[in-house]
Amino acid sequence: MNKLWDKGYELDLSMEKFTVGNDPILDRDLVYFDCIASKAHAAVLEKAGIVSSNELDQIKKTLDEIIELDAAGKFEISAAQEDCHTAIEQYLTKKLGDTGKKIHTARSRNDQVLTALRLYYKQQIELLLQQNESLVQAIEEFEQKYGAIEFPGYTHMQKAMPTSFKVWSSAFIDSMADNEVMMKAALSLIDQSPLGTAAGYGVSLDIDRELSADLMGFSKVQENPIYAQHSRGKFEVVLTQTLALFMADLNKLASDLILFNMEEFGYVKLPDDFCTGSSIMPQKKNPDVLELLRAKLHVVSAAQHEISAITANLISGYNRDLQLTKEPVMRALKTTLESMQVATLLFEKLSVDKAACDQAMTEELYATEQAYELVKQGMPFREAYQTVANRLKGGA
Repeated sequence: MNKLWDKGYELDLSMEKFTVGNDPILDRDLVYFDCIASKAHAAVLEKAGIVSSNELDQIKKTLDEIIELDAAGKFEISAAQEDCHTAIEQYLTKKLGDTGKKIHTARSRNDQVLTALRLYYKQQIELLLQQNESLVQAIEEFEQKYGAIEFPGYTHMQKAMPTSFKVWSSAFIDSMADNEVMMKAALSLIDQSPLGTAAGYGVSLDIDRELSADLMGFSKVQENPIYAQHSRGKFEVVLTQTLALFMADLNKLASDLILFNMEEFGYVKLPDDFCTGSSIMPQKKNPDVLELLRAKLHVVSAAQHEISAITANLISGYNRDLQLTKEPVMRALKTTLESMQVATLLFEKLSVDKAACDQAMTEELYATEQAYELVKQGMPFREAYQTVANRLKGGA
């Protein structure tokens, strides 16, 4: 099976395995998006007089066939084909002959993969934003049930002042609203069409890049062809940094709930069907889901650092190093979405033990409030502070 870059020689099989990597597997997620981009590109070629209206119809129909095969799990990408872009073009050529051979006019696999990835990112971001709404709604419903219950607030891992589950839960709701703002900012960067920049230096044919951008649903064209390549990695770092913000909230949520669920605290109760057991200790009900949720932040953060490191020290233009940014960003997106889905289910079933919370509301939690009562009576704060402190330690 010939490669798109075939020049009449066979690639060493070890070199092929090394250079292809995991792309035939990863690109299963990109087939649909590459077909959408190819439809838009074919329309641009028709406008430029490179394909006829009849050929455009044939190309679009065949791309729809590929989309249907892919949805059924029947579109194959072999290691010899390297990626979905080759597999799709070869399918078109096999079905349509010379018409299929025209589809790669005025584009390179470099702008092709950029375009497919950005369409994929846009879809994943939309799913994340929807899931963020679901998670916030689940937390709000938890708050309506248990928000009035007070429990100790902690500083330095020591009891500090009274708080409530309303204050605790709404802190995460507020943070998630800010996360949404940050994600929409990341989306505004990603929402630029690189199609038509080819290998990073444009094409000499007169093509309508605005048309393809509109057809694909991008808000604008990324004009500079070199920057289109520079932005691969840059936009992914911004995206994974933003994903890490979502995951940092889930990390803190999980850490809190692990603590609150401990027998020594007992403020919250995890449902039995969310807990695992021990292979040796019959009594154990372990909050493994929370521990993994806590750890997933570091999986996403690692992806961000991986992309940053891979894209450092590259000269302008496309470099094959960029292929290795695909897997970490896909992993980060899938990890974040799955984690948010799990957190949503968790809040739908999480409960609070009011009796345990009430028992934990010991006298020292009200020390600051007592100092302020003295301030209201005219005592200077520092004197009020010392008065309450002495009282608590049994002094005058």
